[in-house]
Amino acid sequence: MATQAQIAKSKKKPLYSTRVVRRCWRCGRNKGYLRKFNLCRICFRELANKGDLPGVTKSSW
Repeated sequence: MATQAQIAKSKKKPLYSTRVVRRCWRCGRNKGYLRKFNLCRICFRELANKGDLPGVTKSSW
């Protein structure tokens, strides 16, 4: 879980566009981030398994 200082720092506009830090909206994690869903991989998996993400199904073959 991200600290309050880390979250506040990532919300500020960076000096350069490459320094943008994208964070999961549920837990604040910045690694393993999926842009399409604004979630980290862990939260994505939890919500997908519950069926809370429309259009996402577990693949199996």
